[in-house]
Amino acid sequence: QLQASGGGLVQAGASLRLSCAASGRIFSRYALGWFRQAPGKEREFVAAITWTGGITKYRDSVKGRFTISRDTAKSTIYLQMNSLKPEDTAVYYCAAKGGSIQVVDVRTYVYWGQGTQVTVSS
Repeated sequence: QLQASGGGLVQAGASLRLSCAASGRIFSRYALGWFRQAPGKEREFVAAITWTGGITKYRDSVKGRFTISRDTAKSTIYLQMNSLKPEDTAVYYCAAKGGSIQVVDVRTYVYWGQGTQVTVSS
């Protein structure tokens, strides 16, 4: 129901845009988010957006560099990533839940897409 794409290998300072297409469910009351997991580390919250209203939330380390958005007509959310750093290297996942966008705990997200690899070289 969630299909992520857009990852790749880039140099530090470059940009990438991830996409996550939603299908098979009405997400109008959901929060949709991006998470990432680096090798040997726990999965962590990156950004989230409410399907209705477009309210956003970001982890501190990506504020000012990443922008989450949604296109309700295409049932797709995006993560525009600028000024990428090597520490942004991870598998990125999109996810959805019916709860508050303010709760960033990975365990509160119910629906998950497959990951897309983002690798930033120095």
